[in-house]
Amino acid sequence: MPKTQAEITIYLTQYCPYCVRAKSLLNSKEVNYTEIDVGRQPELRKEMIQKSNGISSVPQIFIGETHVGGCDDLFATESAGKLDDMLFI
Repeated sequence: MPKTQAEITIYLTQYCPYCVRAKSLLNSKEVNYTEIDVGRQPELRKEMIQKSNGISSVPQIFIGETHVGGCDDLFATESAGKLDDMLFI
């Protein structure tokens, strides 16, 4: 039975180097994700902070209902060998 891709959302700003790194890793996995630019839509920053339990830095990455965290957290999940299992269910 083929696996399906989990829904991925990344809250970011355009010129954030950590956001670029996180997107690069996701792109290398050839997954689709939704970008929410809180720089261009500041009203959505409040939503991001609420969903991430008070964290206001970008990026904030969500895979399905799971809050992965920021760029370092995403790379740590990859290094631990857990990212693929989260991306494909």
